[in-house]
Amino acid sequence: MDNHRAERVSEALREELGEIIAYELSDPRIGDATVTEVLVSPDMRHAQVRLHLADQAGDQRQTIQALEGARHFLRRQLAARLNLYRVPELHFEADVTSSTERLQQLLKRVRRGRPRDQEHSSG
Repeated sequence: MDNHRAERVSEALREELGEIIAYELSDPRIGDATVTEVLVSPDMRHAQVRLHLADQAGDQRQTIQALEGARHFLRRQLAARLNLYRVPELHFEADVTSSTERLQQLLKRVRRGRPRDQEHSSG
């Protein structure tokens, strides 16, 4: 599978999971959880979902357990929303990167999406 497809699938999964977790799950154990990144395996069978969670370790553990319990519901919702041959198995983990590292990653992603020739041809 080419890298561009993996990035598109990862981004689509991130957006949809973020919306479902924030607005459609009603489990009180799920606190303030934000999907920061989704990494899809090359064979599209597994997706590592990284979440920005509350600071307390107990709350983080409860949120991860609640999301693991809702995994099948989330996969069904993703199958209904996305046109994928196979919806990957979801694996949840807390995102431990610092905010400055995350900001640097996002800036790199934005720079990669902008063509270099666009700046030179506008003049």
